[in-house]
Amino acid sequence: MTVRELDAAGITDPALRDAYTRCRRLNARHGKTYFLATRLLPVERRPAVHALYGFARWADDIVDSLDSGVATAARSADLARLHADLERGLLDRTSTEPVVLALADTARRYGIDHQHFIDFMASMRSDLEVTDYPTYDDLRTYMHGSAAVIGLQMLPVLGTVAPREEAAPHAAALGVAFQLTNFLRDVGEDLDRGRVYLPADLLKAHDVDRELLYWSRSTGRRDRRITEALRAAEALTRGVYREAAPGLPMLDPVSRPCIRTAFVLYGGILDAVADDGYAVVHRRAVVPRRRRAAVALDGLARVAAARAGARAGARKAPLPDPRRLPTGTLGPSPEQVHEEVA
Repeated sequence: MTVRELDAAGITDPALRDAYTRCRRLNARHGKTYFLATRLLPVERRPAVHALYGFARWADDIVDSLDSGVATAARSADLARLHADLERGLLDRTSTEPVVLALADTARRYGIDHQHFIDFMASMRSDLEVTDYPTYDDLRTYMHGSAAVIGLQMLPVLGTVAPREEAAPHAAALGVAFQLTNFLRDVGEDLDRGRVYLPADLLKAHDVDRELLYWSRSTGRRDRRITEALRAAEALTRGVYREAAPGLPMLDPVSRPCIRTAFVLYGGILDAVADDGYAVVHRRAVVPRRRRAAVALDGLARVAAARAGARAGARKAPLPDPRRLPTGTLGPSPEQVHEEVA
């Protein structure tokens, strides 16, 4: 699969092929939901998505390690080295760090604004020092760099049928919605890292503070106030999904099934949180494999329809549109989808 993706994307340099392959592995290991959705993209666009998410995961791993033996100063030094390597790589497209090499190549191929990567690294640095957010506005400032810019990085790869500047706010909102979903799902794990991403003003409205969350985590006991706060966080997150939804039809038709699948699967995490009684302080909510497979298979059918529409349009057009990338293959077979969610 990787060889086919790289060949379709025209990536021939051996070092670059190895770099993209490593990014793909990072995406597969850390982001099962989005990795599955990525397989619904045209084959030649997948390496770019793996590069963007692989780099993000690499940086995130530096700051999010649960290894208590890694001091904050060491993580800060590692992140600073990565940032310096990133800046050099974006300038001359060379790097000894594979994830930077792949990212720099993707940024060049798709003309991605370098500021998005700089903003991302700023949010990663703040994770080394900031452990909570007084207000939702404070959290949104952080999420601009940690999540919104990921959506903005993706837009040139996905392609749009509307002016990109019209689609951009919705793409940014989708990145934020995905991250808010992760914050809600991972409340307990973030507590173990000493972090509370749910804004303090939302928690305070339900008489919840950090101490109560720690008490619940350490004792395994539930509290009605925490449940209500988590329910409010779910409602807040669903509102951001509504901000993002108008952007889906603005995407290139062959990219829509991928993003719609991610949209539905991440929304399913919110459903799983609610169905589990908002027990995320104690355990992570998980979307059932059968549900993930059903959504992915629906996405596969939508890919086929989009491909058919693209072929029909091509037959009517006297000349191909030079702005459209080749559509590659349909994506995973039903058997492959079931294998991915296993």
